[in-house]
Amino acid sequence: MTIIVNPLACRLQLRLNTGLDEDLNPIYRTRSFSNVKPGTDNQELFELANEIEGLQVHALNAVRRVDEVELEEL
Repeated sequence: MTIIVNPLACRLQLRLNTGLDEDLNPIYRTRSFSNVKPGTDNQELFELANEIEGLQVHALNAVRRVDEVELEEL
């Protein structure tokens, strides 16, 4: 059995450190950017995330790529 992977959508997520709570634990917020072309290179997405970080008030903690695919049996 052969499985075909069809890319459907891609989303870029930036996890930002927005400060500390009363117990001094970090508080994180996530900014999502939809409609990223599924074929976009990971290096390009990472560089884009770093450029977007320069426009943010809060520090970037993590860069995530979320891909949605459809699996088909050939």
